[in-house]
Amino acid sequence: MMAAPLAAVRAIITCSASNKNNPPSARQQQQTTTTTATRGSPAALPSLLRTTAAAAATAALALAPPDALAAGGEFGILEGRSVALLHPLVMGGLFAYTLWAGYLGWQWRRVRTIQDEINELKKQLKPAAAAATPAAVAAGDSSSSSSSPPPSAPKSPVEIKIDELTEERKKLIKGSFRDRHFNAGSILLGLGVTESVGGALNTWFRTGKLFPGPHLFAGATITVLWAAAAALVPAMQKGNETARSLHIALNAINVLLFIWQIPTGLEIVGKVFEFTTWP
Repeated sequence: MMAAPLAAVRAIITCSASNKNNPPSARQQQQTTTTTATRGSPAALPSLLRTTAAAAATAALALAPPDALAAGGEFGILEGRSVALLHPLVMGGLFAYTLWAGYLGWQWRRVRTIQDEINELKKQLKPAAAAATPAAVAAGDSSSSSSSPPPSAPKSPVEIKIDELTEERKKLIKGSFRDRHFNAGSILLGLGVTESVGGALNTWFRTGKLFPGPHLFAGATITVLWAAAAALVPAMQKGNETARSLHIALNAINVLLFIWQIPTGLEIVGKVFEFTTWP
């Protein structure tokens, strides 16, 4: 009966000696401390979650753009009615100027095409003149004894047409349509691109955002077409007919888009009068 108590005492002494010889490591002490602290304060985990959520919400608010950053009077007159009406007035003038530039370009094209027509008519005139030469020689032999010179033959319809086209071309050349069209296109490109960007900025000044819609997209397309048409000018100056035809097509589409977006522009003008004040 005494063997069991002695064995238990011997085991306790052995465990105590083992703990003295092998103390716990620092990692084990840290884990023990963390477990004890967690058990000792049950509100530590919810508090940590609340702190993390608050930090995330603060970061989200700091990174997200405000809905109406510019619509609070920070820009003064730039948000007023005067500056807002500047865009439709300028674009209306640019629409009329676009038609004028197109007229100048068409007149300059007529200078080139009239010369081509004259050259084609002259080709038709040469065979007719060659056929009439033998008859004229025979008539001259028969009337050589006559003292009066033969009457001059009347001009053919082809010759009359050539004279008319030649006079028209001279008048067109005096108009300097080439230089005037080039200058008008340069002004249209510079003012058009500037005012397209300016209109978008003015909308942002007044409302703090842009409004995706037909008017915005049509205006952006018109700006791109202006740039594309201007980019074809070097090839046109070298006589590339494909570039010339494409230049005309792009500007024709531009005019159609201009006309198409006038109603939406008038709607925006109505909203400007409704939601803005002078100046």
